[in-house]
Amino acid sequence: MATEKLGIKVERNPPESKLAELGVRQWPKWGCAPSKFPWTYTSKETCYLLEGKVRVYPDGHGDEFVEIGAGDLVEFPNGMKCTWDVSVAVDKHYKFE
Repeated sequence: MATEKLGIKVERNPPESKLAELGVRQWPKWGCAPSKFPWTYTSKETCYLLEGKVRVYPDGHGDEFVEIGAGDLVEFPNGMKCTWDVSVAVDKHYKFE
């Protein structure tokens, strides 16, 4: 079941059947080492984290964050501005709409 916080939808450990239905394993991959950087979503992104741990701080919400990690299916809305604080290197599949 997906939950939403600060505009970010997170589904923890979705069943493989859902990942297959979405075609997640065919999506491109992206990764990064531990780091902190600003990011703006110019379209909706859905991603599935294979590895990693990130705190995402949406602009305008002070110190509030959403923590995502390995096994999470995450949806970021178009237009979101945020800061990614990567504590464990990320490897993810992603799709922009």
